[in-house]
Amino acid sequence: MQLAGAAITVGTVREITRGQITAVAEQGAERVRHGLLAVYRRGGSAAVGAEVARLIRARGPQLVLLLVDRDGQFLAGNVADWPPTVAVDGSATTIEIFRIDRDLSERMRVIATRLPDGSRLLAGHVIESELRFARAMEEAMLLAMAVALIFAGLAGVIAARMIERRLGRTVATANAVAAGDLARRVPLGGGNDAFEALAEAINAMLDRIAALVGELKVATDGLAHDLRAPLTRLRVTLERALAAAPDEAGRVTILRAMEEGDRLLAMLDTALRITRAEAGLGREAFAKVEIGAMLADVAEMFGPLAEDRGMSITVDSFAPITVNANREMLAQAVVNLVDNALKYGAGTILLTAVKGAREATIAVADDGRGIPAEAREDALKRFGRLDAARQVGGAGLGLSLVAAVAHLHGGSLTLGDNHPGLLASMTIAI
Repeated sequence: MQLAGAAITVGTVREITRGQITAVAEQGAERVRHGLLAVYRRGGSAAVGAEVARLIRARGPQLVLLLVDRDGQFLAGNVADWPPTVAVDGSATTIEIFRIDRDLSERMRVIATRLPDGSRLLAGHVIESELRFARAMEEAMLLAMAVALIFAGLAGVIAARMIERRLGRTVATANAVAAGDLARRVPLGGGNDAFEALAEAINAMLDRIAALVGELKVATDGLAHDLRAPLTRLRVTLERALAAAPDEAGRVTILRAMEEGDRLLAMLDTALRITRAEAGLGREAFAKVEIGAMLADVAEMFGPLAEDRGMSITVDSFAPITVNANREMLAQAVVNLVDNALKYGAGTILLTAVKGAREATIAVADDGRGIPAEAREDALKRFGRLDAARQVGGAGLGLSLVAAVAHLHGGSLTLGDNHPGLLASMTIAI
């Protein structure tokens, strides 16, 4: 935009300047022509020739005059020959020719007139010096604009670096908070500008978020405590009732009630884990975790259960991968994926870990029926259960917990097709 504006400005000034130069020269040539026509009316061509010679001596070097007869023969003036490009129609034109006793051609504004006896008169003014001066002015303007653009560019770079430096503290704080450091705040410089106001506003927002997260932690811990106590008492009561049951039917009913209580307690625990993970709680326990060893532990734990169901579990970790993570929550997420594969999959359950440039990927694949593409989003929702899952125990929170744990670790959970079966991939930021 600046270059376009500079070009328009220079072009406009150029046209105005050149137009003014040619207009002034044309007016001077017109006055000389009218004066010579008046002389012709009084004394004919001879008088015009004498007046041309006098004007050249009196008016200086800028005047251009030429008088030729009807055959084009020179009669008077400071131009030797009639310019072939000049039409005798009374209109002004700019030409470049040599004058007598001049070594260089010059640009001039001239008007040609045919006299009644057939002779021709050329009157004009040299505008070479004015055009050169205008050209010098244009070059000076272009140079000044180029210098101005350079300084404007430098000023823009300096301003951008200043803004980047001022905003860099805010960006660094936002990244730290996103990584789980809720105590991080934007350093204040003590100024009174928009950047300082932005920093103060962000710090106030972070204070509010930290307070809300703290309240959430207290609320969830209290809720877990308050609900676990009556559920535990309910189980103890059911155990006593089971011992005092008079018949087998009563014992079966009590056992079912105990199973539902255990299921409710598990649902409560999982829901609280999801809420805490989504709120970012648990990052304080991050430590170095070797994913391959963790997958091997999970496979060893579920190996006998898989054999009982006619399935197998294998681990394929290409290289040692160490990440900064909450080992308990990460292991729980992998356990949920393996448990899901045991419930709804078939064949071999393959656990893999791959390290990328910025993230590590933990994948659990099975050879079962998988999940249709249109139903995968519903499967990740809380209490989202597909038709095939309704025949198996569960609350529809397993995959939701895995997604929350992945989000806590800066990653995500995606469900894909293993051809056949389900491929669940959980990414973790490195």
